[in-house]
Amino acid sequence: MALIVQKFGGTSVGSVDRIATVADRVAGYRARGDDVVVVVSAMAGETNRLLALGRECAAGGAPDPREMDALVATGEQVSSALLAIALSDRGVPARSLLGHQIRMRTDAAFTKARIRTIDDAPLRRVLDAGRVAVVAGFQGIDEAGNITTLGRGGSDTSAVALAAALDADLCEIFTDVDGVYTTDPRIEPRARKIARISYEEMLELASLGAKVLQIRSVEMAMKHGVAVHVRSSFSDAEGTLVTEEDESLEAIVVAGVALDRDVAKVTVRGVVDEPGLAAKIFEALAESQISVDMIIQNVSEDGRTDVTFTVTRGDLESARPIAEAAIGETKRHAVIFDTDVVKVSIVGLGMRSHAGVAARMFRILGDAGINIDAISTSEIKVSCLIDEERGEDAVRALHGGFALHETRNDG
Repeated sequence: MALIVQKFGGTSVGSVDRIATVADRVAGYRARGDDVVVVVSAMAGETNRLLALGRECAAGGAPDPREMDALVATGEQVSSALLAIALSDRGVPARSLLGHQIRMRTDAAFTKARIRTIDDAPLRRVLDAGRVAVVAGFQGIDEAGNITTLGRGGSDTSAVALAAALDADLCEIFTDVDGVYTTDPRIEPRARKIARISYEEMLELASLGAKVLQIRSVEMAMKHGVAVHVRSSFSDAEGTLVTEEDESLEAIVVAGVALDRDVAKVTVRGVVDEPGLAAKIFEALAESQISVDMIIQNVSEDGRTDVTFTVTRGDLESARPIAEAAIGETKRHAVIFDTDVVKVSIVGLGMRSHAGVAARMFRILGDAGINIDAISTSEIKVSCLIDEERGEDAVRALHGGFALHETRNDG
């Protein structure tokens, strides 16, 4: 008998029929003797509907974040209760629980709260009574008793956090895809499902645009050593196990290719080249909670230089006045904003021990006639900023160039 935490996303519980399918699956685990904690998202589209209602009531203004959290948390309350009802109908005792009932304590950062502590006693009482615990994901409670939410994709984080608190044997994330692929199959039909991937590789892929798992859920799984199995709600096929790295995973030079379309380039031209300039620009961005990725500073000429950096497209408007302030009142200098760019990246543990991977990437892109605007690297990642219209071409070229369609020893 095992203790398993399972998370089902909005598509998986998007209708009464699909909730029935989830209930059948959970009942199967109980029949073989497993203890099960189920974490559910709101039904597909429900969170967006509730957000729209909140904005409509604010009549064009910014809704109170506290009230918006109280509003959108109701989506998970509905789906958790419906699943508990469906399980009970199948003779499987179940109890739905909200964030405050499992005492998932968070900070008070409404709409993007972070988990601080979980009291596992309420969950263990439900399990000890022979029931399935059906938990509303995405939500918690702060020290003042206010309902908080964990941000988009927060149910993944809820599930991993509960698995860590309960010392569960496995955390299964059921979604509308059947695992993690070497790249987006919609771009490259030869993309291959990966049997096992390390936390670090998954974290990089998630941060680079892969939407399979929320970034914070991967961070938490890595911190607490929670094995995460990503699989499909609509089949019994094995998915992808996200786990600790080992020698077999380290032997794979490149595990995947990611395409991030949420990128904007900012170039500050002709700023005075003096000590502390870069610090001034990027400290101001940090104070505005704007994350910066790629940074390039050209060689100084005539005491002036160009600084280029990238931000998400959603942060571009906030970054604009900061960049413009850097050039002062000198009209012959300017700030250039470019949203016609994307970031293509390769990720793999094997980059640590294999030389020439970046050079090979650049050669593959060059042979495909794809120009590189900027480059950033980490220990297991190389990213290139390129023209948006060549993004999918780059993915296919890199996937083929590194032969990612071939079967690897990651099983």
